[in-house]
Amino acid sequence: MNMIKKKPDWLKVKIPLGKNYNKIKNLIKIKKINTVCQSASCPNIGECWGKGVATFMILGNICTRSCKFCGVIKGRPKKLDNEEPTKVAESIKILGSKHIVLTSVNRDDLKDMGVSIWIRTIHKIRNINKYITIETLIPDFKGDKKIIKNIVDIKPEIISHNIETVYRLTKIVRVQAKYNRSLNLLEYIKNENNKIRTKTGIMLGLGETKEEVIETMIDIKKSKVDILTIGQYLQPSMKHYPVYSYINPKKFEFFKKIGLKMGFLYVESGPLVRSSYHADKHVK
Repeated sequence: MNMIKKKPDWLKVKIPLGKNYNKIKNLIKIKKINTVCQSASCPNIGECWGKGVATFMILGNICTRSCKFCGVIKGRPKKLDNEEPTKVAESIKILGSKHIVLTSVNRDDLKDMGVSIWIRTIHKIRNINKYITIETLIPDFKGDKKIIKNIVDIKPEIISHNIETVYRLTKIVRVQAKYNRSLNLLEYIKNENNKIRTKTGIMLGLGETKEEVIETMIDIKKSKVDILTIGQYLQPSMKHYPVYSYINPKKFEFFKKIGLKMGFLYVESGPLVRSSYHADKHVK
């Protein structure tokens, strides 16, 4: 598999260094908190931060898993910061956010896999603003339904968990994750509370075929998922899984039309789309 080095024009973005961008950058530094925008090298960081929107990442910034596509640091996590829930909630208050996306690294080293910090953080956020809407972009928690139910019971407006890729490539790029375990997690959430919107995302350009993408979309729909995001995989560094191909925007439109015909409430599909992109639209 050869890495295609030159990016097409539709993947070239400029970072607008405006007032909101600098406000978030400084806030993160002062509060010593993390965003997936930085940790995962998101290409939309300029656009989103320019609008005053960030996706906060809890449980530190070191993941216990070694997915080959992900830019987040891997290794042995540091000691939990018990003040993290408060710092995140205070930061959201300063930004004046009406809708936020909360995510985390995998913490397979912890007995509860970090769900207690998830719950504390959401409580803190709601205590500051009871009208805020929340999307939780969660790990698979190894498929432990008792742990997942803690997230369901706190009733975020959206619970999201990314499939990331097609069945054939899951063992290669997601390593410790399991395709069917992720599907079962999403269906379990919907079965527990059908008022909560469920969401997942996949990446293209990893070597999947058109037929595999459509098959994956069918599997996702069977798992009662409401919202689907489809974006282009971008290699975070030369150490990560290589880009097999850059997908033309017309192909993303093609998959969007198919997804809407399948019955998804919302399909966000485009080269620069990430799971948190335009997230405020998904809750309406």
